[in-house]
Amino acid sequence: MGNDALVSKLREHLGKDAVLTDTDVTASYSRDMMPLAPVGTPLAVVLPSDVEGVQAVVRACAEARVPIVPRGAGSGLSGAANAIDGCVVLVLTKLDQIVEIDEGNRLAVVQPGVVNLDFRNAVEKHGLFYPPDPSSYDWCTIGGNLSTNAGGLCCVKYGVTTDSVLGLEIVLADGSLLKTGRRTVKGVAGYDLAKLFVGSEGTLGVITQATVALKPLPQAPSTLVAGFNSTEAAGEAVARVVREGLVPSLLEIMDATSIKAAETYLKTDLGAGSDCQALLLAQSDSGAEVAQRELAVLEQICTDCGADLVYATDDLAEGNMLLQARRVVLTALEQYGIWLTDDVCVPRTRIAELIHGCQRVSEEVGLRIAVVGHAGDGNMHPTIVYSPGNEDEFARAQKAFDAILEIGLSLGGTVTGEHGVGKIKREWLAKEIGPIGMRVHRQIKQALDPENLFNPGSMFSMTDL
Repeated sequence: MGNDALVSKLREHLGKDAVLTDTDVTASYSRDMMPLAPVGTPLAVVLPSDVEGVQAVVRACAEARVPIVPRGAGSGLSGAANAIDGCVVLVLTKLDQIVEIDEGNRLAVVQPGVVNLDFRNAVEKHGLFYPPDPSSYDWCTIGGNLSTNAGGLCCVKYGVTTDSVLGLEIVLADGSLLKTGRRTVKGVAGYDLAKLFVGSEGTLGVITQATVALKPLPQAPSTLVAGFNSTEAAGEAVARVVREGLVPSLLEIMDATSIKAAETYLKTDLGAGSDCQALLLAQSDSGAEVAQRELAVLEQICTDCGADLVYATDDLAEGNMLLQARRVVLTALEQYGIWLTDDVCVPRTRIAELIHGCQRVSEEVGLRIAVVGHAGDGNMHPTIVYSPGNEDEFARAQKAFDAILEIGLSLGGTVTGEHGVGKIKREWLAKEIGPIGMRVHRQIKQALDPENLFNPGSMFSMTDL
């Protein structure tokens, strides 16, 4: 089947308006938010509105041997949803129904095109809570969250996306629909196939529906902020929190560069002082006296570790204002140029070493690097700033990006905590998991997608030696 015949067949199945071929239009669906990742020109962009449409696209592309790149909203930061030349980009945003909210069993059934924040708001009306909260939660979709195993600020207490997944429906490479997982709290029948597809970045199949577990709606959070005159002191405070068994609902860290950027952007003084090298932000959503006790212990730990500032509040508006400084960091850095954000996860006892390593890299490449991250689970986001259109600075930013990954691995960490491998960290995945791990990955891919139909070249290549 030629390209023209494939496009005609896709239009026959989906309707003319759901198959886009104008390059000016398809370009907007061709890449995510990662500037380092390569991008190609797709043959077409398709927007099916139901699972039957997805199956029809997969079958038609399989017959024509044309690769498929699944895509959500495009908020990713690894290039996993980037088009390759001649592919069909399969956009899932029109599968946007919340199929069911089961209050009694605390679960929901949701399609991949539902926006994370919309879903959270919908279940909140039933007194329930969907924990995964990526920073882009106001526009990223559930399908993208599933495909990259997204995290967020609440991971320290509630885990990442996979920890909320009970079951999935997936269109496989032959167009058949796999239903895997369960609706029960427990279940160990067979391989845990649902978990296999979470985080697979569209390389094994197309997720068309998910059954997810919900939590009771937590209490309004109480908030604590602590400023330290050394990164080591802040790192020791994090380690103490872990050792003493505290599980706050949020525990974030900001380095001096990110603090200054946020203060300048918000036109406010966070109260940390000019010598502040690190800021910890913590929340407890346990409510009432329990939250007060948790924050009291946190406050004592921070004081014992030498914090110059420790402030706690149970006022929701004030807490949101304090947390805003953390949420606006990436936007604040745009005051200085374009940003390139990395994603490494290290043991929580080695956060300070990573921050210092990033400072060394910043000096070596001559570019601003700000470090913020989820201190509670060790997932850091060093962010490199460079001037738009400056090829020399962009090259130095790329060098810094790789140097930070090397530091993360040397500290016993992983090259991605939540953004995924995509098309920018393929060689780093190989370094991290080794040749036997790569062999197993390829064997799984070969078994489920023998024609290498889904997102070829993303995460890893089938032909690397």
